[in-house]
Amino acid sequence: MPNFAGIWKMKASENFDELLKALGVNPILRKVAVAAASKPHVEIRQDGDHFYIKTSTTVRTTEINFLIGEEFNEETVDGRKCKSLATWETDNKIYCKQALLSGNGPKTFWSRELKGDELILIFGADDVLCRRIYVRA
Repeated sequence: MPNFAGIWKMKASENFDELLKALGVNPILRKVAVAAASKPHVEIRQDGDHFYIKTSTTVRTTEINFLIGEEFNEETVDGRKCKSLATWETDNKIYCKQALLSGNGPKTFWSRELKGDELILIFGADDVLCRRIYVRA
């Protein structure tokens, strides 16, 4: 079983602004979001298939608590409420599909994958992908 637990700091980020554009976030809020999300602090606790993930930035802190294979409530990157379902895509990769509770928007998802000493986080909105690479703090 892979060990995602730990404190993670971001090493690199690709395409975050493009992701926010795909989600329809206005330019002023995008500028604030990109600046705030430039140095997120991520804490992951794991007990088998049960995960707690806390992501903190200077503007916002989000927390999710879920069990692989069971639906849970979450918010998309742009703050819309959704129902999410995380599954093991591979031995080292969690894939989470999100379904909006109301309104319309692109199909969104995220994945987290352990690759060596790195945690690769992918956010997706339709065909736009944001890739973030984290290392243990």
